[in-house]
Amino acid sequence: MKKEQIQLLFQQFENASYTYQDVECWSARELQSILGYAKWDNFLKVIEKAQKACENAGVVVSDHFADVGKMVALGSGSERLIDDVALTRYACYLIAQNGDAIKPEIGFAQTYFAVQTRKQEVIEQRLLDIARLNAREKLSKSEKKLSGIIYERGVDNKGFAIIRSRGDHALFGGSTTDDMKRKLHVPEGRPLADFLPTLTIKAKDFATELTSHNVTTKDMKGEKAISKEHVDNNIAVRKILFERGVKPELLPAAEDLKKVQRRLEGDEKNVLKDSRKKKSK
Repeated sequence: MKKEQIQLLFQQFENASYTYQDVECWSARELQSILGYAKWDNFLKVIEKAQKACENAGVVVSDHFADVGKMVALGSGSERLIDDVALTRYACYLIAQNGDAIKPEIGFAQTYFAVQTRKQEVIEQRLLDIARLNAREKLSKSEKKLSGIIYERGVDNKGFAIIRSRGDHALFGGSTTDDMKRKLHVPEGRPLADFLPTLTIKAKDFATELTSHNVTTKDMKGEKAISKEHVDNNIAVRKILFERGVKPELLPAAEDLKKVQRRLEGDEKNVLKDSRKKKSK
């Protein structure tokens, strides 16, 4: 394909996107024209193949192919409602994969939507990574806060470590902190929370915040009373998770948060580098 044709198709795909129920979509009628299909019936067959591929992938078809109406202008100046399908980016990708490969527009669409879908996946993963890092930072602050509160009530650092360990024992259904470290292959000297999924990190944080609140409001003192409070709070949080079908001790290990942090910092450096390059041009 010539550079001019590539640029034209790229612009057509970009301009054709719109928002339907807060989701980025493309009109099947517009896509039909862009992809070089003269007849709607022929393009409809491609859509049906794409829907079948979607179903075979275990994805809910209606989440990506929505039957909608489209008003078109008639020669008389009036308008008529015709059938149309709102297509998500994934649906467009499947259509491109099931289209006539001889058409240069189909070849371009396969690449366009594959790359764009990948970009979307990268963005989604980055947001998940940031959420997990923020949850871990919040847990660290909550634990620091609790440590300060109980220190004023006669519990030293050793006592705080014991209280926190007993909380883990309750949250993980009898598995100790060391048990969970071995199970998740946590390197020696690293905290368990750096390898926990976001849900478990937030569960630990919630239990810790509950303990801080109750220790203060009930004016608790001493390791024994505070330890019991923390255990009870972790049992309560575990009960909520269990009732929703989640056993925290069975969740797989998440990526080392140090690696996640380095990756995000690397992304930020690349953005800065690209920005400087653009300014220097």
